[in-house]
Amino acid sequence: MRVLFRGQSGGKPCRFCGQSTPPVSATLGFCRSCLAERPAEAAAAAQTARARLRSSFHLPGAPPRDAGAPACPLCVQACQIGEGERGFCGLRTRKGGRLVHLAGTPTRGILQWYRDPLPTNCVADWVCSGSAMRGYHNLAVFYESCTLDCLFCQNWHFRRTPASAPGISARELAEAANERTWCVCFFGGDPASQLPHALAAGQLLAARGVKVCWETAGTSNPKLLDHAVELALRTGGCIKFDLKAYDETLHRVLTGASNARTFENIARAARRIRERPEPPLVIVSTLLVPGYVGAEEVERIARFLAELDPEIPYALLAFAPNFAMDDLPTTSARHAKEAAAAAHRAGLRRVRIGNRHLLGPDYSAASSSIRTGN
Repeated sequence: MRVLFRGQSGGKPCRFCGQSTPPVSATLGFCRSCLAERPAEAAAAAQTARARLRSSFHLPGAPPRDAGAPACPLCVQACQIGEGERGFCGLRTRKGGRLVHLAGTPTRGILQWYRDPLPTNCVADWVCSGSAMRGYHNLAVFYESCTLDCLFCQNWHFRRTPASAPGISARELAEAANERTWCVCFFGGDPASQLPHALAAGQLLAARGVKVCWETAGTSNPKLLDHAVELALRTGGCIKFDLKAYDETLHRVLTGASNARTFENIARAARRIRERPEPPLVIVSTLLVPGYVGAEEVERIARFLAELDPEIPYALLAFAPNFAMDDLPTTSARHAKEAAAAAHRAGLRRVRIGNRHLLGPDYSAASSSIRTGN
């Protein structure tokens, strides 16, 4: 199956103000400034685009809201799933009035795993113990489901995996570890969508002496998140939060959900940092989406983090055009430099620009190159 995205035709000027620099994604149709000035219109346009994209993967366009159904407790979406409906992640439904988990339980997870030789390009590779463990590997566990729906998703292909795909139990996954397995990283998608499975596997792997790490957007139920943090703390692992945006409306537009739960979970995890200062327990990253997530957004995120602990490592990741925002350029070197300076200015002491090989020219130059075909 080939899915065609609106963005593949190339960027267009903002439908409201007509500007095209900084870059404007054709999928959204509005720039960052107009998003701030017209939040309701921007949110509605983003939801229309998101629903259309998700329908091509047979996923609900928005979290179901059946007033007669109790909310699913697993993540921020709090889906109220009616009879025969599916939750936003695609892995929960309701049959005979009962919430049914199609996957994400200790007995069945939908995922892919592989052995990733250390050191690897982990978000935390510059501060974690695994970066020095040559000859060992990370057990990389990619969950093929997510609680968000980022329009710029770098791993969007997992949406093609149906809930009926072959699964694996937590015990079977743990048995994949061997004497050269230094750490495990649960990512995806997002492990939040299958956290009971990941926690069960993590407990078994911890018993084998494997360090347990997480990479998540932080949308999970806080009580489940506490268990994930405990595993990381106890084993010498870490939890890497991917905080997409500070502004609530911008976050909803880009991801399809509020960021309130992510802020809550980062703060909860940060309370335990001083129990083990090194290697760092909490690491945070933000993708520098051209035209949308700039230095101002980064500074607000960094100020929030610095108030929790100024030593929290913060990785600023370069954007690569993908999914529904594939008409945007890569993050410019100037954008990354300004964002890093803003994070330092906000009080963070450990800031890193990641994926430097992706950094490109200034956006005005990139736009000219696209228009002339160079």
